[in-house]
Amino acid sequence: MAWLAGTALQLQQAEVWPPGVYIALGAAGMAAVAAATWWALRRNAGVALLALALAGSATLAFALAGARGAWRVAETLPPALEGRDLLVTGRIARLPQVDAEGVHFLFVPDAARSAAGEPVTLPPRLWLAWPRAGLGEGGFAGPPERALAGERWQLPLRLKRPHGAMNPEGFDAELWLFEQGIGAVGSVRAAAPTDPKRLEGPRWWRPDEQLDAARQRWRDAALLQGTDPLVAGVLAALTVGDQSAIDAPGWALFRQTGVAHLMSISGLHITLFAWLASRLIARLWRASPRLMHAWPTPFAARWGGVLLAAGYALVAGWGVPAQRTVWMLALTVGLLQLGLRWPPLLVCLAAGAAVAALDPWALLQPGFWLSFVAVALLIASHPPEPEGDEPPVGWRDRLRATLKAALRQQVVATLALAPLTLLLFEQISLVGFVANLLAVPWVTLVVTPLALAGLLVPPLWALAAWALQPLLWVLALFAQAPLAVWTVPAAPAWAGALGLVGGALLVLPLPWRARLAGLPLLLPLLWPAIERPAPGHFELLAADVGQGSAILVRTANHLLLHDTGPRYGQDNDAGQRVLLPLLRARGEHRIDSLVLSHRDTDHVGGAAAVLAALPVGELRTGLEPGHPLREATGPAGEPVTHVDCAAGQSWQWDGVRFDVLHPPADAWRPGTKPNAMSCVVRVQDAQGRSALLTGDIEAPGEQALAEQLGPALKTDILVVPHHGSQTSSTAAFLAAVQPSQAVIQVGYRSRFGHPHPSVLARYAAAGIPVARTDHCGAWGWSDAGAWCTRAVQQRYWHWLGSLSPPAGGAVVASP
Repeated sequence: MAWLAGTALQLQQAEVWPPGVYIALGAAGMAAVAAATWWALRRNAGVALLALALAGSATLAFALAGARGAWRVAETLPPALEGRDLLVTGRIARLPQVDAEGVHFLFVPDAARSAAGEPVTLPPRLWLAWPRAGLGEGGFAGPPERALAGERWQLPLRLKRPHGAMNPEGFDAELWLFEQGIGAVGSVRAAAPTDPKRLEGPRWWRPDEQLDAARQRWRDAALLQGTDPLVAGVLAALTVGDQSAIDAPGWALFRQTGVAHLMSISGLHITLFAWLASRLIARLWRASPRLMHAWPTPFAARWGGVLLAAGYALVAGWGVPAQRTVWMLALTVGLLQLGLRWPPLLVCLAAGAAVAALDPWALLQPGFWLSFVAVALLIASHPPEPEGDEPPVGWRDRLRATLKAALRQQVVATLALAPLTLLLFEQISLVGFVANLLAVPWVTLVVTPLALAGLLVPPLWALAAWALQPLLWVLALFAQAPLAVWTVPAAPAWAGALGLVGGALLVLPLPWRARLAGLPLLLPLLWPAIERPAPGHFELLAADVGQGSAILVRTANHLLLHDTGPRYGQDNDAGQRVLLPLLRARGEHRIDSLVLSHRDTDHVGGAAAVLAALPVGELRTGLEPGHPLREATGPAGEPVTHVDCAAGQSWQWDGVRFDVLHPPADAWRPGTKPNAMSCVVRVQDAQGRSALLTGDIEAPGEQALAEQLGPALKTDILVVPHHGSQTSSTAAFLAAVQPSQAVIQVGYRSRFGHPHPSVLARYAAAGIPVARTDHCGAWGWSDAGAWCTRAVQQRYWHWLGSLSPPAGGAVVASP
């Protein structure tokens, strides 16, 4: 526990210290543990010695995690190499991921040089995108039909440092890249006179390259099974661990029914595989007296199970979760080999500490806590065996006992993990208990063995696909049930802690009165209090959606969403990836007004996903007649009232006034530029504080607003027009608005060059502080002041720009 605590403390660091500090701390921690151990072996251990040992262990864990973090931070791409044309040779590692946009893959470089021929040093791992023809920068030819894992290529690249969207309660993409050891991301692009060139295939003497190539062949063969892409994707995920083979609707189905943990190679699959392998090895070993004399059967079965589980994890890609499981199994078997009959809970804690030593960042992954908490509570909740009970003898009795134990374990897992699941994901499947009763045995005992056997006997894949189809049909029925998923807002830490205690009380072998005491402890987690602005006030959040716009304005009882961000890919947009998780975490179940400023996809890319998931009171847009979104429907197919944006429209919510300032009612004509139709909305509270939401309005629209409104256009918060393009933010417009704060929603290293340096210089000359979502993450404003998500959540693996707090409490990110 002290080791886990030391590791967890180090993970809270905003920046890593110099390596020498960690070395000194590690030496001090080792000395403390050694001194306490030496003294305890000679005298009775007391409280002081225990405290010294615990402090030393925690310090050593802190130092080890910090040293590894500092080492990995040092492997990040130098800023000077961002955006430069580079010619890089290296190998494709693991499985390339193919979608409608192109190929994404892990690349291990062995040499690189600049366009001038100078050698450069790159991080040991790169994550690259190879867009299809016409989608990338420079118009180069797309990737070949088949880029094989293990192949060596010469590629023209442009790279940048790892950077992801940063939103409250959002997915931490930078942590994922950091844990994988990826020090740069980029794309294959045109770099005359050199085109991408395949140099050689996987080397026959390198087992890792041959294994990667074999995994890709198996994955491709699995994807050809049947006509249902979801069935083929699940087989690929269960066989070689390629979770990207399952599309977004498939993952949504599995999350709604609570079986997502079964549809990829996880700790459960590897542990079950190790158990089955050990049973098989034990049976084969006992058939040979010579083998039993050479090595006892239990030893051979245990270590054979671990080795075969490691082989399975290698076939699955040797991902971080698989590595954790293999090391946990090896530790458990090692303790048994040494004759250390530790209590099961102590073995679980020791395995957790070992995983944290090998991968400190595992403590930040939901899978770590779900796995260990489930195992710990299953162990702790197991009632003692009554003395004198005879084990079941007949097959009926054994079957009855097995089914009873399985049902009990599912009840314990459901009740115990429900609070943790709500705390980690803000949602839980209410049909998950029944779905898992069916899916766990069917997937683990039927589908997965058939899928794995298909590696050796390919026709068995067809049988696995046939076995999977009825399960998917049943899961689809469960997902259609009313209230199939329960969602809750993000709970404060104290509510989460009470909920975890309450869930544990419900399953521990305690008197029923003590168990029932856990129910009231769950209430703050199930129905957390949601903070809302007081009447006459509003809150504003500029979400970090990359190169696009999405603004949330919340009053006491109403919500306005101005634009929905960009579309990232064929089935991937800001609505699914950013806005819906953000709205769930904030406890938003309805959008009273969805404003789509104009038709550009970086403003309406996520609209379809939002409309399909949440009821919308009205849709107010600057879209031209005939645009499909004007006829959008809600989650149940109900029509959504559409209103054309027109200057002069006004309404009040909870003492806050909303005014549409642009476009004029008769602005649209055939051939009108979409930006000229931008719906500009001004929000003003009862105290006169205001915000101006501008869309992509350009200089002519700005001039018209300044001439029509004059001094009345003055605003406290300005959402910078057109992401800081030089087509907007004229000096006359800034003089009329006179904002005390400006915020730009823009993508990191935007390929459009936003924000333009001349525009930033204009704001600086006017003395207007500017916050940028690419540097600051989501930017928020309320009565308490302004804040940047990156400044609040900063950790050492995050992209670190120049963050400095200006006067007034806002955090401005400067280049």
